[in-house]
Amino acid sequence: MSSTPRDPAAVASAWQELGDGTAPPPKTPSSKKWTRFILPTYTTVFVLYLVVPIAVMIVFAFNTPAGRYNIKWEHASLDAWRNLFSFPDLSTSLKLTLEVAFLATIFSTILGTFIGLALGRYRFRGAGAMNFVIFLAIASPEIVLGSSMLTMFVNARIPQGFVTILLAHTMFCVSFVAITVRARVSGMDKALEEAAGDLGADPRTTFFKVTLPNIMPGVIAGALLAFALSIDDYVITNFVAGSKSTFPLWVFGATRQGIPVQVNVMGTLLFTFGILIVVAQLLASRMRARGDDKRLAQDKARLAAAQAS
Repeated sequence: MSSTPRDPAAVASAWQELGDGTAPPPKTPSSKKWTRFILPTYTTVFVLYLVVPIAVMIVFAFNTPAGRYNIKWEHASLDAWRNLFSFPDLSTSLKLTLEVAFLATIFSTILGTFIGLALGRYRFRGAGAMNFVIFLAIASPEIVLGSSMLTMFVNARIPQGFVTILLAHTMFCVSFVAITVRARVSGMDKALEEAAGDLGADPRTTFFKVTLPNIMPGVIAGALLAFALSIDDYVITNFVAGSKSTFPLWVFGATRQGIPVQVNVMGTLLFTFGILIVVAQLLASRMRARGDDKRLAQDKARLAAAQAS
């Protein structure tokens, strides 16, 4: 027996004929009154879950603890900011972390951009295996990656230190950059490159004038993600660092004897630096969009003037 859709007006009319002449009131579920607060409440709780630890870190960067552990608020002070580099080991580890993060970001961004461009634009033998390897590097636990890379470096007789840390960070950052760029390439209109070729541009000019500007937001997003992953990594670095100590390794070792306030200060500075980069990227994107709109308006005005003359 097949069911056919019924007209609401016809149903109401039938109720009037069969009943007492009054149509049934429209159904307004009572749950609608409180379900509208579910999403805002969930969003607020989730944002607080992310923001509160960062806020605590920033607040305790101005604390003067009575003991070795900076876990109880005493009184506000700027002593930790004035004596930021009073711990030589902490300054050395932070310098090493920044050097590795910058270099790993550069190398992984270059390699990941070309990998993402190849996977998102071309179909070739081995593309499926390449996709599998990329997702495998992301899905694998860090302890597995760290132990496997340690085994590889030991078998290759590569001394553990700065080079092994840089190679390891570049390896696991490439996958994140490649996926980000590939998503951007997949949404790009290929007709733009074809139009550039029809206008006489060679492949190199087409890449730098058309392809790269269009995928640049994905490249920048992948680079920022690679920098954040590199500067924050502990597990893989612990396997391949050898005698070197990065900022996360130093902080973990310091927890056994006491964490100085300078750790919170440096964490606050790194967080502020990341926020400034994101804000600068957003402002640059808006300025670029305004410039494109202005040029488009000028082109339309010139076209209209040419047609009028």
